[in-house]
Amino acid sequence: MKETKNNEEKIQEFHILEQNLQNLLLQKQAFQMELSETITAKKEIEKSEEVFKVIGQLMIKSSPSEMKEELSNRENLLNIRLKSIEKQENSLTEKLEALRKEIF
Repeated sequence: MKETKNNEEKIQEFHILEQNLQNLLLQKQAFQMELSETITAKKEIEKSEEVFKVIGQLMIKSSPSEMKEELSNRENLLNIRLKSIEKQENSLTEKLEALRKEIF
């Protein structure tokens, strides 16, 4: 009887971990998209003499060097976040594999 409950708890934990992993993968995908957009924007700045920044409902002229620096900082931040998410992803995957072996 205890074994069944233990397995049920493990299966429930497995499903929770699976759901957490799916949520993490969605976050990762969003950050990857934002990173891609940031890199593309940096490339476009190099081609332009004039750049504008959108703040709320306004477009404000900005210097290309300032915008490039802002985008570089954003790119660095996104890379750090992605590395963190990848570490969490690896950890969850390992836990899921261990639980899978215990259950099945």
